[in-house]
Amino acid sequence: MDLKKIFIKDACPTKMGGQAVMEGIMMKGEKKTALAMRLPGGDIKIETQDNKEPSKWAKIPLIRGVFVFVASLVGGTKILMRSAEILEEYDDEVYEPGRFEAWLDKKFGSKAVWNFMLYSSVVIALVFSVGVFIILPTGVVNLLKLVTDSAFWLNFAEGFVRIALFVLYAWGISFMKEIKTVFRYHGAEHKTIHCYEMGLELTVENCRQFPTLHPRCGTSFLMFVFIIAFALHFLLGWPSLWLRIVSRLLLLPVIAGLSYELLKWAGRSDNAVVKVLSLPGLYLQKITTKEPDDAQLEVAIASIKAVLGEENNEDLERTDDENKITC
Repeated sequence: MDLKKIFIKDACPTKMGGQAVMEGIMMKGEKKTALAMRLPGGDIKIETQDNKEPSKWAKIPLIRGVFVFVASLVGGTKILMRSAEILEEYDDEVYEPGRFEAWLDKKFGSKAVWNFMLYSSVVIALVFSVGVFIILPTGVVNLLKLVTDSAFWLNFAEGFVRIALFVLYAWGISFMKEIKTVFRYHGAEHKTIHCYEMGLELTVENCRQFPTLHPRCGTSFLMFVFIIAFALHFLLGWPSLWLRIVSRLLLLPVIAGLSYELLKWAGRSDNAVVKVLSLPGLYLQKITTKEPDDAQLEVAIASIKAVLGEENNEDLERTDDENKITC
């Protein structure tokens, strides 16, 4: 892994970020969010919306990480559902809602159905994540008490199992056809952001030269969560199973806050410490990003241009003589 190509010396870090969705990319700037999708016929459909002004709590260090995590979970699920809805609109097959969905639509209206599906999806995702990546590892490792009473080794084993489960999960789903496409769009998103932060013209040729890995990726955030949890859980010793589960759940906001601050630091710094801390997340990105084709890069470029088209970018200005971005 060539870290010089990932932590690019002359790049100017921005607040631009995105998310790969079904056949497209959501890109978010400071003031606008755009969704660009490749339709079955080959055209690119673009939707934009203004970003809501963040609350004052969402600007406070450590606390803001919790707000960002929750907003990303809800917003990410919402944009995934919207991408599926768009593809459905352009599909020749007629969608037939199930009985329960039809009953909800008739009883409460289509908006209520949408909200129910959105928040139930978020709840299911949270329950799945807590069950698989928090409760399951600490429960399984509890069996090691038959071999050792060492709090150090029990916590170490729990952290290792948790990270291994997540990596295996990401690796397993990467073989699914639909997920492979999403991961390729993920790579296109990173390449395009690299190109933008280097101040180059947003073309397929310029974007293609950059790596699919980026230090400010949400995948790295998740890996920071696991690593920080690994460290903090050592401080709690090895109490009973129920106390461990409760304490790990109560620590989640602290872990999310610390992970977000670490991610922001990693995104704007290229010193040796940051590079070492970022390595686990970057290696995980080798699973969650794939090399995109030109058509997918075109979608990523369209998403950034849609954001910039209506947005006054106050952080950057392009110099005519060097064609680079100055922070």
